Amino acid sequence: MKQNLKDVTFIIPVRIESEDRMRNVITVLCYLLSNFDTNIILKEVDNHSVFKQYCLPQITEYLDGDLSGFKHIFEQQDPDDPMFYRMRYLNEMIYQADTEIISNYDADVLLPLSSYTESQRLIMSGEHDVVYPYGKGLWQKKIYTTDETVSEFLSNDCDFSVLEKKFDPDNAESGHVQFIRKSVYVEAGMENENFISYSPEDKERIHRFCLMGYNVGRIDDTVYHLEHVRTPNSWLTNPHMQENFNLWNQLQLLNKEELIQYYKEQKYLKKYK
Repeated sequence: MKQNLKDVTFIIPVRIESEDRMRNVITVLCYLLSNFDTNIILKEVDNHSVFKQYCLPQITEYLDGDLSGFKHIFEQQDPDDPMFYRMRYLNEMIYQADTEIISNYDADVLLPLSSYTESQRLIMSGEHDVVYPYGKGLWQKKIYTTDETVSEFLSNDCDFSVLEKKFDPDNAESGHVQFIRKSVYVEAGMENENFISYSPEDKERIHRFCLMGYNVGRIDDTVYHLEHVRTPNSWLTNPHMQENFNLWNQLQLLNKEELIQYYKEQKYLKKYK
């Protein structure tokens, strides 16, 4: 029986640039949709919809056609601009979601089932405004998969020991996935669209929530990252990287009142009023 996560909308921005990223998207969506009664918005921005052509048929087959709660949005990529504007896509999905909780979700990430339900409970109970559902430190497992591995994982009741046959331990800190009360997300300025593509926005996000005084909590459990090929949209080779770091360095110098004022003045927010 599916567990109730109706109060949560997972927002997942994607551009499927490699076969392993395709496999990860399929695995993650099969996992979420088979285990939870929830809401998922997946926004794909590309030259054509790789998801619709290659991923959706496999996901539909695995779920016996039951894709309730799932919404796929495709946006045609600007042929003159190859950058992936992740923060804008996330904001557009935040604006479309109508649940109390938003999960900013990386398409390559899995958590133990209990981490999802506990994150929801911590926010709905009022204990926290923001939940990072993994510990800080060596709580990440970088998983190296094959088609055979993920097929075995999905066909064996999502047994994580299958994925753990080949992994490296690594640090977890502020990326991967967060569960956030929607009203807090909006009040705090949502995602900062001045960060372009891959950037230190994850560090800035948790810094902002903490400095602004929101109740940020953690669950000390593992986050599984399904490894994939890195492109300029997912690594330090991003041509906007220096600008992104300059912005992050500037924002760290602001006190609470200055940071709140900075976000009140951001022009990108006017699109969502």
